[in-house]
Amino acid sequence: MTAKEAYIAAKRRLSDAGNDAAAFDAAALCEKFLGMTRADVLLHPDCPVEAGQAAALLSAADLRANGEPLQYLLGHWPFLDLDLKVGRGVLCPREETELLVRTAAARLPRNARVLDLCAGTGAVGLGLCSLRPDVRVLCGEKEEAALSYLFKNCEAYPDFQVTPLKLDAFLKSDAQRVGALDGFLSNPPYIERAELSHLQAEVRREPRAALDGGEDGLAFYRAIASIWLPHLLPGGFAAVEIGESQGAAVRALFSEAGLQKVEILPDFSNLPRVVCGVKSE
Repeated sequence: MTAKEAYIAAKRRLSDAGNDAAAFDAAALCEKFLGMTRADVLLHPDCPVEAGQAAALLSAADLRANGEPLQYLLGHWPFLDLDLKVGRGVLCPREETELLVRTAAARLPRNARVLDLCAGTGAVGLGLCSLRPDVRVLCGEKEEAALSYLFKNCEAYPDFQVTPLKLDAFLKSDAQRVGALDGFLSNPPYIERAELSHLQAEVRREPRAALDGGEDGLAFYRAIASIWLPHLLPGGFAAVEIGESQGAAVRALFSEAGLQKVEILPDFSNLPRVVCGVKSE
């Protein structure tokens, strides 16, 4: 099999399964399993491909066609200027989460001590460090599978002032252990439980614990407001990612927790994506 034939075969399997990004996904899988970019395939279409490589590529294409996230098949994914390890058991980093990170980078004070709760891959905390090397970030995660990726990703950026920790969002003792904070960030689970079964097939492959926000999707925001925001120092900054229908409810929780100047910020699709505020002096 040649490189062109392998690429076309992978793309066809994806297209036949209804994949709207078949060309992109096939090219990404070729780079992973053949070591050839799309440009390489175009420039060297007759380059022979080893049988084992072709088999691995087409097996991955079948998995992708059946709903396996592309990120899991590749084993890594970009976020801002970072390259993060990712796989089964951890939420895939998403572009819309950049708003949370950029907002915090623009508003946190110098040398702030910040917590990224429900950290997953560490995308938020590490992304913040990439934009603001002066800040010190604690990345807290509860789930063991996600923790393994968090530790690996933090180790990959030794120049960042970031510390991975096992933290439970619902434990007051964990909040007390973390102590006073200048900043609090979180992209928590926020999907309503009844909606989980209606998500796209590839999203359903991601860990339920990273998606399930309780009956109304607000369980983690209530815990954040009651357990974690009290540890913000006066003038401290807090921001969370939200689902598009949750802005008003989360803004009310933040205001009741003593935050001022509470805002709802839209993402690049003009959907409500971040709620942020400042702890009263």
